[in-house]
Order: sequence, then C-alpha cells, then structure tokens
Amino acid sequence: MCVEATPPPSARVTRRGVLAGAAALAGTLAAAGPAAAAAAGETHPSPTGPRPLGGSLVIRGGTLLDPATGEVTENAVVVITDGTVRAAGRPGDVTVPHGAETLDAHGRWILPGLVDAHIHLSTAAEARDAVRKGATSARSGSTSFYQDIAVRELARHSPALAPRLTAAGVFVTPDLGDTVLADPDLTPLARLADGVRSAEALRRVVEVNLARGADVIKTRVNERAGLPEQDPLAQVYSHDQLAEIVAAARRRGKGVLCHSYSERGCHDAVTAGIRSLEHGAFVGERTLHEMRRRGTYFTPTLTAIAGLAESTNPVLAERGRAYLPVLKRAVLTAHELGVPLAAGTDSSGGTVRPIGREVELMRAAGLPALDAIRTATTGAARLLGLERTAGRLARGFAGDAILVDGDPLADVSVLKQPVRVVRAGHAL
Repeated sequence: MCVEATPPPSARVTRRGVLAGAAALAGTLAAAGPAAAAAAGETHPSPTGPRPLGGSLVIRGGTLLDPATGEVTENAVVVITDGTVRAAGRPGDVTVPHGAETLDAHGRWILPGLVDAHIHLSTAAEARDAVRKGATSARSGSTSFYQDIAVRELARHSPALAPRLTAAGVFVTPDLGDTVLADPDLTPLARLADGVRSAEALRRVVEVNLARGADVIKTRVNERAGLPEQDPLAQVYSHDQLAEIVAAARRRGKGVLCHSYSERGCHDAVTAGIRSLEHGAFVGERTLHEMRRRGTYFTPTLTAIAGLAESTNPVLAERGRAYLPVLKRAVLTAHELGVPLAAGTDSSGGTVRPIGREVELMRAAGLPALDAIRTATTGAARLLGLERTAGRLARGFAGDAILVDGDPLADVSVLKQPVRVVRAGHAL
C-alpha cells in the first residue's frame, strides 16, 4: 500500500487542537492558559494566568564568563529587564535600574543558561527539572504524541516552567508503533506492511509533523543502543530514504537531526544532507571531514552512552563500556578537525540528566575546558538558530543565567549542580 493519493494534512486537525491534546498528555494544561484549556473543552477559568516579564533583575558580585570570547569579568553586574539582558560588565560601566530585584552572586561564577541540544521532554515536571538543572534552552529529540510542542508553548507562556524549546514532534521511523494514534493523519500508515519506508510514507510523516508545528524533524538511520534486543549497527533507512526526509523538511525550511551509530549509517545520513548527527559512536574520519565541509553538527550524547555502562542489563552495560571510549575518540577527532559540536544529554523516560554532565564528558574526551563549555552555550545555540538569543550574557541576549560554586574553567564539573538558575529574568 502507498499513500500517494492521500491529501495534505487535514485542516480539521488544527495546531490548536493538537496543542491542547499534547498539553493534556504533558500535564501542562493548567499552565498553558485559556486557549489550550478552551481547545480541550475546559470551560472553567485557568487557575494561573501568564507571568509577566516586566521588572528588572540585577545579578551582581560574581565572576562573569563570556563563552564566546573567553573573557572573565570579576565583580560583574548583569542587568536583565523584561527577560532580556540590558547590560553586563564591570560595576562602573553598568547602570543599575532603581528598585530592581538583586541576586547576590559574590563568590560564585555567572554563566549564560546552558543549552541541551538533544532531550526528550514529555511532561511539565521534566521541563521544570531541565531548567532547574541548568538547561534554559533545548532541542527536542522527539516525543510520541507532540508533547514537546506543548512544552514549547508552555515555555513561551511561562518561561520559568520550561526551557526555550525547539520541538521535533514525532519520530520519522519505520515502525511508528502507538505514535500512529498521535494524529488522525498518521493512522493510515498503520496499514503499511513494510512500515514507514516508501517515499510517500516518509514525506507524509514529515508533512504531518510540520503541519502540527514541529520546528525540526527527527529520524534515524540505525536501530537503538538502549534496547538490548536491537542492534545499533543495523541500518533501517538507506541514503535515498534519508534524502527524501531531508528534502521534505527543506521544502518548509526545516532541518533534520538523525539518530545514528554505524560509520556507513553516519556517512549516508551526512551525505543525505542532515543538519546534525546524533550519537554517532562509530563515525569515521571520512565522514567527519564531510561534516566539516558541510557544516554538519555532531551531538554525541556522551551522557546517554555513559549511562548505558551503568545499566543493570548486562547487554546494555557491555555496550556502554565498549561504545564510550570509541565515542570519546570520535568527539576529540571531530573537535580537532573543526566539526561543530553540540552538547545533548538524550534524557528521556522521566529522568532528566544535568547538561553539565555532558560538558564534563566533553572535557574528559579531551576538549579544552572553554571549548567544552561552548558545546553547551554558543555552539549548541548556533545549531538551534539561537546564536543571537542564547549562549551569552550580553546586551540583547535572553536573560537566562546559571550561578555555580567554583571556576568552570578549572573544573567543568561545577556545571552539573547550578546553585541558582535564572530563566528570562526569573531567579529560580
């Protein structure tokens, strides 16, 4: 069966309706405001309205690190007004608004909020946890029922409750499983004997995702490492199939992130035109050179692979122990070749790992401390198209910051436990 004759995604399934359903699944309805509640048939007033961004917050007295330049400013002052940095620098160079709320940072280091470029956020609780662990911006690695799109809207409405999120919608994968129930326009694909493999079916999943508001498209070229019954080196999509996904996304100006492990799979994905390679344990130097030439990002998710090594399942534990040193060598080679790197934890299943752990593993792979920090600040922000919004505490950038106990240039592990987090000018 093919889906060639299937019309475009139905206008009857509106983005508003999808958001309301996803918000209910993610547990975000109460915070998502009247529109989502009304779309879900909730008629009583929402208990909380939007939190205004008005007012100023001044962070003063700490040591400010600018990841873009490496510049360190002692006894710094950062002024955030209406959720945006208005000034940052030495006390004599910064005008402090009268009556502004003050956050004392003496004895601590001040950094921009971190960016987790690969995370699965399916609930409001997970979103809050990610922020409190320092990830004030993030990119979704997909969810089963568009929950990430609802979390993105939650972040826009109530930024203290969720990271600024680039949503991927649902996974473009051969076996959609229960995800066919996420959208009436996906259910016909359940009848495909061979799964989502034909050009028409691949385009269909991309088109439905984009119609429902996805910012990026997530797909795979290999099976999963985190399932003991699967072989992570087995390839599920060919170069031509991946190219079809990329082309469908590009027609709407969107990029593709691709789950990958084997060298052949990595090479097929990169040459098909993906925007970023995820995991990539066995990516070879040939492919890394191609990534450098194309500007393809590498998001190795070292945290997830290190987590496999701690599994109680012997297959997963052995897999993690075998893959982690190989992946660390690939990360260092990528860095030395000039491949852009982005930090991502691949957190999922209700457990949110601190993005600072990924920075720590980047450092352990051999990156200098400042470059490791950049993978979760300026580098990841550039991947997400947020290079003028996130990754720095400079005038015009988002008022997102973390305070840590200790010098991250001497010990990046301090990033795993922020003492305070500021999201859009709200001190949490």
